[in-house]
Amino acid sequence: MNSMRFKVRPFERGVDTKMDSKTARNIPLVVPQFDDEMETAAVNALRNERAVLGEDVFKFEGEFARYVGTKYAVSTSSGTNALHIALLALGIGKTHRVITSPFSFVASANTILHAGAVPAFSDIERRTFNIDPAKIEQGITEKTRAIVPVHLFGYPCEMREIKELADDRGLRVVEDACQAHGAVYCGQKVGAIGDAGCFSFYPSKNMTVCGDGGMIVTNDEDVAKLAAKLRDCGRKTRYEHDVIGYTSRLNTVNAAIGRVQLRRLEEWNRSRVERGLMYDKLLSDVEGVELPPKGDSEVKPVYHLYVIKAKKRDGLSAWLLQNGVQCAVHYPLPIHLQPIYRQLFNFKAGDYPVSEQVSERCLSLPMHPLLGESDIKYVCEKIREFYRAT
Repeated sequence: MNSMRFKVRPFERGVDTKMDSKTARNIPLVVPQFDDEMETAAVNALRNERAVLGEDVFKFEGEFARYVGTKYAVSTSSGTNALHIALLALGIGKTHRVITSPFSFVASANTILHAGAVPAFSDIERRTFNIDPAKIEQGITEKTRAIVPVHLFGYPCEMREIKELADDRGLRVVEDACQAHGAVYCGQKVGAIGDAGCFSFYPSKNMTVCGDGGMIVTNDEDVAKLAAKLRDCGRKTRYEHDVIGYTSRLNTVNAAIGRVQLRRLEEWNRSRVERGLMYDKLLSDVEGVELPPKGDSEVKPVYHLYVIKAKKRDGLSAWLLQNGVQCAVHYPLPIHLQPIYRQLFNFKAGDYPVSEQVSERCLSLPMHPLLGESDIKYVCEKIREFYRAT
């Protein structure tokens, strides 16, 4: 890259950012990219287009739809807003229940509440971190209207089983692909498999708009039209509104940056997969470490994060930080155990045991396209040193 002016925060919010002053290493967890071409695109948009819903927004939508393989794409101001609006556009609302994973960022469930529905959870598969299709049917009631599978850490859910179940029970499927740009399941990019798919362009994602941003993709023209209206204040004409909408538009300058990033996404994803394979090779024989799931002929992950399950996780995390390796826990508290969800729905420890067990062992290691081979070797050697010493 010619210019790296867009710098990642040293750590995720809430993680200790102190480094040992004795170490010269500082290996970041993620590195959002911003270069001269993106800067030129941003400045051009600022100077020559409408600041909101300018030409670059609609070009970005068209290019993203073609990339994912859907007929339509509707941009939003965040991945959270994309999920919220997609649910509304599919008719999800009051009295409805929506099933999703308890092991994700809290927004996956919050958006169900935003839509006026009630979130219901189904536990995950330990190997993949994703919702377990075999457990979903147990939670379906007469009020259930949709399933929101989360392609966590860039690894696709078992969409064949989920879609078959949804079709049999008359349920809608909204894919939370906010961490899985470009991941493939059985020949289709995730997001294009359900009734709608939603993406986030937050700075830590595989591609970003250098700020908040999101996208809804779908093959349903009516859903796309309603989503586009909902994200723009419910506007029928300039001063005529026939639904209650939201101010959830993507800024033109962000779309301009996103268009450049989208052109780089496949190359960046290949780099992530290569780095994931290197981690796999170097950590495969480390006792105490369980590696993330690998891809195969049907499932092609994109390693938004490289997440191991580690014995003595907190000790290992502290050791890595002390040695200049930035790492993080995604997610230390499953959604059902968040204070507000306990308060609203009386969830308790033990309700979703696999999610709770995984949350106590998962650890995200550095993963981004600029991560060097020597850095990966260093990270893996420090992990080995920790387990040799303990």
